[in-house]
Amino acid sequence: MPIAKYTGRYVEIIYMSADGRLTQRTIYVHGVRGGIVRAFCCTSRAPRTFRADSILAIQPVVRSA
Repeated sequence: MPIAKYTGRYVEIIYMSADGRLTQRTIYVHGVRGGIVRAFCCTSRAPRTFRADSILAIQPVVRSA
């Protein structure tokens, strides 16, 4: 899944954690390197890292005026 193309944008993801839990989060993607996504997580309101191979779905967030 090419999440790097969303650098500098908000996206919704469905993510599987290491212990198998699924979560849906809105994140702001700062960058991707070595399979690790650096982002600000709007759900937890904190910087987070995510394994790119554990992101099951990505959808851009469309903001309306």
